[in-house]
This record gives sequence, structure tokens and C-alpha cells, in this order.
Amino acid sequence: MSSPALPANVPANLPADNLPATVGVLGGGRMGAGIAHAFLINGANVLVVERDEESAEAARERVESAAAKSIERGATDGNLDEMVSRLSVTVDYDDFKDRQLVIEAVPEDWDLKVSSLRGIEERLAADAYLASNTSSLSVNGLARELKRPQNFLGLHFFNPVPASTLIEVVLGEHTSGPLARAARGWVEALGKTAVVVNDAPGFASSRLGVAIALEAMRMVEEGVASAADIDNAMVLGYKHPTGPLRTTDIVGLDVRLGIAEYLASTLGERFAPPQILRDKVARGELGRKTGKGFFDWTD
Repeated sequence: MSSPALPANVPANLPADNLPATVGVLGGGRMGAGIAHAFLINGANVLVVERDEESAEAARERVESAAAKSIERGATDGNLDEMVSRLSVTVDYDDFKDRQLVIEAVPEDWDLKVSSLRGIEERLAADAYLASNTSSLSVNGLARELKRPQNFLGLHFFNPVPASTLIEVVLGEHTSGPLARAARGWVEALGKTAVVVNDAPGFASSRLGVAIALEAMRMVEEGVASAADIDNAMVLGYKHPTGPLRTTDIVGLDVRLGIAEYLASTLGERFAPPQILRDKVARGELGRKTGKGFFDWTD
């Protein structure tokens, strides 16, 4: 399949060389906060909507802390007070009504994604745009649940968002050409690099990343080598910045399991999750977020 074509003409309301002035993010967890931070430090007015007041306060702290660290590292020369003045965190979907772009960043659950996207879309203006941060679910399938599929696409950010230089732009069959080109421009305005793919199970990044990780897990299961040695083989031999098992710990074993199950259902048994992954998830060993996965994160 050829790389998706991106037309040269972009309407005035779809700036390709700068960001939308008003951006919304649904979900303020690790990924949602990272996405909000990326837009905030690059000048956008950002709204984060969470499910309850406690989660909203935690989301605000994540975004503000990330912004402060960006300034301390010299990654941005902005003023923290000015940045914070452009950040709003609420629990009301109705606050999305004035957003030019909203990115959904809720967990990888089909029903939750669909209900969330529908809830956002019904509040957006007809010329506003909607994106999902899904790492594997079908953009075409999600688009079929919406009234304006031409205004929808995938923007797959990577964890941790501040350090990652990649965003996967996933085009659905109905995504408008101008929106596709504008999205690539937005990625560049965030200081990151866009990889543009047509919708397919696992896109490009998750499909390849999960395939390597699952084989690494099978090697641990079979006693071929330790998790550390398998990772070192990929880091030292293939110049991966992080090995597949440590990356799995960072992403979350539960997340990787969900993606693998979806890919197995769509692409076949080669993506069937190994028993070691199922067992670790059943024991609550989900990686960095629980302190243990394939590695110990308690130190």
C-alpha cells in the first residue's frame, strides 16, 4: 500500500504550519497529560476533561509538573505562569464546545472509546476536528460510529510524550485530505515527526513493536535468556533505545495484552499472547506502574 496522499491545498481553518488555538484532551492520565503538555508548551489554549474532581486535580498536577520540568530542562523558554493561564481542567464535556481540535485519550476499550468520541462530537462545532490517541483500534471502525467521519483521524502519541519524537497520523477511509495534511503540520509544529499510515490493525508502530515484544516474551518463557539479556541484544545489537521487554513494562503489560488480543483476532495466531504475559497480568504485575513486570521498578 502506498503512503497516503496529502493534498497541497489546506483551508484557512486548518492551519498546516501552526497549531489550533484551542485544543481539548479527554483524559488526563499519563498519556492525556503528556498530550496536553505538548500542546501547552507550544502555545495552544488547552482544556483537559476528566471523569471526576479528584482525577481532574491529578491531571492538572501532571500537566503543570511536566511544563515546569520542560522549562527547567531548557526544552522550552516559556513562562510557567503564562502557560498555566492557558490550561483549564474540568469534568464537563460541554466545555469542549469551543475547541477547534479535541483528542480522546481514554483507555484502549472499544465501548469506552466509542461512547467518549460520540460524547465529544455532539458538543463540537461542525467545523471542529476530532482525533483518537488509540494505539491499535480501528480508526475506520471508530469513524463509522460518528456523524462526521471526514473530521476524524488517529493521532497516536508515544509514551512518554515529552521525550518521544514520533506521532503516528492514522488516516481513516473518510478522513478529509486537507485534515490529513494539516495534522502532519500540527505534528511538526509540536517539534515531532509524523509517520502517516492508512488504517490497519495495529497501524505500523504497534504492529511491529508488539510482534517483537511477544517473541521476546516467548524467549523468556522458553528459558532462552533473561529479560535483561534479551533487551541488551536489541539495544546493543540493533540500536534500539530501549529493549522490547523494558518497553513493555513502560507501556503496561495489561495494555500490551489488550493490543495483542486485538491483533490476534484480526491478523491471526502469530499475535497470540504468550502465557507468561497472561500470568503476569493476572498477578497484577503490570510493569512500571505497579512496580514489577519483566523488571523490578521499586528502586
